[in-house]
Amino acid sequence: MSQIRKQSIISSVVVYIGFALGFVNTYLFTREGGFTKDEYGLTAIFIAIASLMASFSSLGMTVYVSKFYPYYNDNLPRKKNDMLTWALLVSLIGFCLVAIAGIQYKDLIIRKFGGHSPKLITYYYWVFPFGLGLTLYGIVENFAWQIKKAVLANFLREVQFRLFTTILIVLTIIGVLTDFDLFIKIYSFTYLGIAFIMIAYLIAKGYFHLTFSVSIVTKKFYKKILILASFVFGGNFVFTISSVFDSFLIASVLKDGLAAVAVFTLAQNIASLIQAPQRGVISASMGPLSQAWKDKDFGRIQRIYQRSSINQLVFAVGMFSLIWLNFTDGVFTFHFQKGYLDAKWVFFFIGLMRIVDMGTGVNAQIITTSVFWRFDFFTGLILVFITLPLDYVLTKHYFGVVGPAIANLISFTIYNAIRYWYIKKKFDLQPFTIQTLYTILLGLGTFFCCYFLLDNYQGFVWIVIRSTLFCLIYLAGILLFKLSPDIQPVWQTVLKRAGIKKED
Repeated sequence: MSQIRKQSIISSVVVYIGFALGFVNTYLFTREGGFTKDEYGLTAIFIAIASLMASFSSLGMTVYVSKFYPYYNDNLPRKKNDMLTWALLVSLIGFCLVAIAGIQYKDLIIRKFGGHSPKLITYYYWVFPFGLGLTLYGIVENFAWQIKKAVLANFLREVQFRLFTTILIVLTIIGVLTDFDLFIKIYSFTYLGIAFIMIAYLIAKGYFHLTFSVSIVTKKFYKKILILASFVFGGNFVFTISSVFDSFLIASVLKDGLAAVAVFTLAQNIASLIQAPQRGVISASMGPLSQAWKDKDFGRIQRIYQRSSINQLVFAVGMFSLIWLNFTDGVFTFHFQKGYLDAKWVFFFIGLMRIVDMGTGVNAQIITTSVFWRFDFFTGLILVFITLPLDYVLTKHYFGVVGPAIANLISFTIYNAIRYWYIKKKFDLQPFTIQTLYTILLGLGTFFCCYFLLDNYQGFVWIVIRSTLFCLIYLAGILLFKLSPDIQPVWQTVLKRAGIKKED
């Protein structure tokens, strides 16, 4: 677990640096006198469409890399390892199919989005290089996870991509990029940029080799690979649909279109701060989980499951409470454009959904790397069948831009409950302990303490005071109740490095 803990912590720090950059970008997009809501909403739609493109284009190759890498690595020298070759080739073929379909059905896109989101139609073809870059990066990122380069992979996705965006925003503000038209066209190549950086690194370190000779491992497992890729591809694709459907729905049915997408995206981006440890934990856990299943080491799987749950829950509850304490004050203090206060309740429900998703641990990764990975496909279908109609009804007829957030909370709670039940029944593994309850109670108690004491005060100084008080009480509770076996050694290391405690 120490390797996973180290990788998770470093990756989480990298992700938080990326999110700090993301917050800067969000501020520059949404501040008074900056980009319009339609322009900010268009960048969000680009990401949603590209995610859908990449999910289909990969044709299950990301999970193929995650599941079978140990077999290739144990039986083949690097130069004869054909895994990366087939993964990239199949994904490129998949993207070609997506591009053909996108051109063929452009008229349908115009009918659905032309009225409320005309900018999407104007820049429709520029989303294709964006989607290609995300497709390629998804493959090499999963490969990097397997060779224990998760920190670099997370740096490129979370920091470098946002840094490219920051540079483009600043160049637009100071007039080097003369208008939004030039900005969005260059922006469409940013994911290709980080994909090529990762490929260049793999080549330099001797990990990237293309060989079209079919290896003995591919010959031995190709039937299982095809079945795995087919089922998990289906599950991942429908999961992605459920994840991005809300942005498409808002853009097509609400009268303010991309402006409403901008409000929803602001809430999503702020809520993503809650999710930061999840990305680090997943990237650090995939390799060990694959190896543990291969070795039939159920004890290790259980430890990863429980620790991923409590570690993520501690972060999620704390970060959600901290943001909710300061949300309204933050909108006014940082001079966001009028109307972005509407994102507050969107964030509330998305934030609760993140807590549920993270608190149930790496259940998806446990299922995906096991021999029962077909279940991932079926749960993905269930998620789509719940999310899509619920999204539509709650958005169009009841709650507007808040509708998808409520729908996501309901659907992801059911989705994770099914996965929890399946893993418990099939493997007798479950992620919860008494510390789970203590974490939730600690978060609630700390939140209400800070809220009743300091909610009536506004301004940047009071944001700092509220946040500091919350962090001190919450951290003290974590250490006092020993909520996580992974946090204790980290705290001891901090004390030693600070000279407060002597080395053993």
